[in-house]
Amino acid sequence: MIRVCIRRRTDNRFIESFRVDGHAQYDEPGKDIVCAGVSAVTVGTVNAVEALLDVKLSHRMKHGLLEVSVPRELAASRREQVQLLLESMVVMLKSIEQSYGAYIAMQEEHVPDVKD
Repeated sequence: MIRVCIRRRTDNRFIESFRVDGHAQYDEPGKDIVCAGVSAVTVGTVNAVEALLDVKLSHRMKHGLLEVSVPRELAASRREQVQLLLESMVVMLKSIEQSYGAYIAMQEEHVPDVKD
């Protein structure tokens, strides 16, 4: 199963990081549409943030794992743009979860705000 954890700041609800780990096992490797969909959405979102907004996200990726953190030192307008793309990613992942809930599970964690 693929596990997705979205970490949000408690007070302002900004997504500060997300983690995707595991394998869907919907089908054999190379034919697994759930894994391919989740990978396309998450990696595509990271690429979009970096290419369209020129914001470098801290990330770690290896087989079956993607961890991403949003930098804290963004200007408010840039932070809003990043958040829009991340919220779009969440909507897409929830759509996959609705159709393939036996292969992907999403959760959200709330973390205290850090005063900048």
